Amino acid sequence: MSKEQIKENARQAAKKLIAENRRARFEYAVEDTYEAGIVLTGTEVKSLRLGRANIAESYASSEKGGIWLINANIPEYAPASQFNHAPTRPRKLLLRQKEINKLTAAIEREGRTLVPLKLYFNDKGLAKILIALATGKKAQDKREATKDREWKVEQGRLLRKNLKGE
Repeated sequence: MSKEQIKENARQAAKKLIAENRRARFEYAVEDTYEAGIVLTGTEVKSLRLGRANIAESYASSEKGGIWLINANIPEYAPASQFNHAPTRPRKLLLRQKEINKLTAAIEREGRTLVPLKLYFNDKGLAKILIALATGKKAQDKREATKDREWKVEQGRLLRKNLKGE
């Protein structure tokens, strides 16, 4: 293997999905997405490298002049014993000040929500989170989304059936 192939393999291994909030796109209408860094302790990073995290019940809010990830569960790293972290502690998200101001204004004035979509390691091996500026869907909107999704599946099925000549 050449050095370039080794570096490419390392990049592919580094870009790893840790957790995904699949329910978010069903519960919320996603408008914009932002990639943010996360302030983590050493034991949190080690726990994430093992692929252990849950962001399904979490959200982001604007507090103390920044954006914070609330209720994200990163389990304790067992070998660290007494030097562990609190699993659901608030974690600061790293964004540019312009983005923080825009998101804070959208949350406070327009009644939108910041929902985490994915937690992953980027090419450089840094933990990143993809957050979305979203509005909550009502029950009717959820039913329509389900109906549209089922219709697309049915269309694909009919199209495949017609292409086969049956």
